[in-house]
Amino acid sequence: MKQKVVLAIAAVIGLFAFVMTHRYLEAERDKLYAGAEKIQVIAVSEDVPAGAVLTMDVLGKKWVFKQAVGAQAVLPDDLSLVLGKRLKFALRREDPLLWSHVDVPERLRYGLSPMIKPGMRALSLAIAGEAAVSGLVQPNDRVDILGTFTMPSATAPGQMETITLTILQDVSVLATGTRLARSEGGYQSAFEGRPTSYSSVTIEVTPREAELLVFAQNMKGQLTLTLRNPDDVSFEKDLPAVNFKQFESKLPELNTFRQRTIRHKQE
Repeated sequence: MKQKVVLAIAAVIGLFAFVMTHRYLEAERDKLYAGAEKIQVIAVSEDVPAGAVLTMDVLGKKWVFKQAVGAQAVLPDDLSLVLGKRLKFALRREDPLLWSHVDVPERLRYGLSPMIKPGMRALSLAIAGEAAVSGLVQPNDRVDILGTFTMPSATAPGQMETITLTILQDVSVLATGTRLARSEGGYQSAFEGRPTSYSSVTIEVTPREAELLVFAQNMKGQLTLTLRNPDDVSFEKDLPAVNFKQFESKLPELNTFRQRTIRHKQE
């Protein structure tokens, strides 16, 4: 009888020690991640064996600390890229899904550089907010890049004037902030999910275009993006540099053109 009591007390003490240790470890984890950013990732909703095909039945979403998964986590925006793919390693229920777990092409996994076409360059511009169409410019979009600068006047020596001109047309957007484009689709709706803010836009340009844009970015002025329809491959020739004189003189002509050929265009 005495031995049973001792065993019962030992079991209670052991259980108490286990609970206290678990609470201590949780408290230490909370201290470690205090103030850390949480992100929503794709996770498996049940135990999934290696070689299984990933379907909506076995995938869900989970909030995790960003530091715990790094850049390898599959995000909800990338769900379409992993559906139908095979799992390389077995996962347990609620495990976050990482790109290294999924049998997908290398180019989908390792950042921006594999997405750049040979002979082209990726260049990040400090453009955000209203200058990026209220932040609605997204990866895979195509844009025109305009610049507004204050520079010496070409017609009035010794004076400065402000001009706006189109620098490049029909440029591919590779990324907004750290959100990358995907060659297999994605980001179809700018209103899907929570709004994503960013402070830079990364575009694909030639080395010569990159030089021009770096120079323009370091001049006193502002770069602005205009968003294009993805099927529009038109190119406007001989666009003028707009100063105040051009602005004032061309307004009637531009408004007449808009009314006749755009607003009230005859089919």
